[in-house]
Formats: sequence, C-alpha cells, structure tokens
Amino acid sequence: MNANTGDNTIFEGAPILVGVTGGIAAYKTCLLVSRLAQSGADATVLMTDAATRFVGPLTFQALSGNHVYVSPWEHVRSQDPQHVSLARSARAIVVAPCSMNCMAKLAHGLADDVVTLAISAADRRATPILLAPAMNAAMWAQPSTQRNLSTLADDGFRIIGPDEGWQACRTSGAGRMSEPDTILEALRDALS
Repeated sequence: MNANTGDNTIFEGAPILVGVTGGIAAYKTCLLVSRLAQSGADATVLMTDAATRFVGPLTFQALSGNHVYVSPWEHVRSQDPQHVSLARSARAIVVAPCSMNCMAKLAHGLADDVVTLAISAADRRATPILLAPAMNAAMWAQPSTQRNLSTLADDGFRIIGPDEGWQACRTSGAGRMSEPDTILEALRDALS
C-alpha cells in the first residue's frame, strides 16, 4: 500500500507523533514521514540522540514541515512542558524504528529522552501508540527483549512486525523493521 491508495482522509490534519530511535532503519522512517505529510497528516518527529547519528533532524523537518524535537528541554509550541502538550494533542504515536533500548525503557517506565518522555505523557486509552521494532536477529531473540515485548503488548502498545530479511549486520533473520507502507496501514487502522 502506498500513500495513493487506501483511505488517506483519515490522516487529513491529524496530529501524529513519530518517534525515531537509534538504528539504521531510521532511513526508512523518512519515507513514512513523507507519506504521512503527503496524506495530509500533521506529523511531528521526535528523535533520540542516537537517532540523530543515523538521520539528521533537518531531513525530518524538510519532510514533515514541522520542528523536530531532539531534547526534552525544548519549548517551541506551548507554555506547557513540550512533551505534555505534544502527547495531549496527538491522535496517534508511532515509534519507528523502536530499538531494543527503547523497548526496554518503555517496558520499565523509564523516560529519559524526548521520545520516551512524550510517550509517558500520553493516555494510551485515548491515543494509540504503535511500536515498529528494529534490531539484529540475535538482539530480537534475547529473552529480555521477548519479555519486554510481552509487557508492552499487555500494557496496550500495538506492535508492528518486525519482519524477517536482510539486516545491516550482513545477516538475515527476524528483527528487520516493517516497511513504511505497512506501518502507515497500521496507523490508518489505529485511527479508524
């Protein structure tokens, strides 16, 4: 599915937060943000410091047309703490890629970067939060990752993927981030 198929009216004007964590799959999130913008969504990108090592904030700013948040200390749009106002206004939140580290933080209630902090301020009963895990197959298979995955699902997070396939570590296996159009379709379903 691409931005030109399916019901894109559901995205028109919808404030969507896109969290980007550290992983090579961050390059795929560029296409996701572009597709959201083309569909009329008001996409706002939040990045961990590690994510900025893979894709620069300026790329996401150009694709979304919005300020990109890389620090929990930024106050751009509101007088409230930025993570609170962003979380309150979001119709949905998606984290892509969602690293092993981010999954662990969310499963254990840690909020020490702009992505996890905004998610901690969101009401999951009203705001769907989707996670698109991405990591090496060995990292995905770790018992701790699988425990965290179970905890996150039990806590109401929606998990997209991961897929199997070629990975940046030159191996093939489970842990590859789902494709942007798959994530877009999951977002569309979550907003329906």
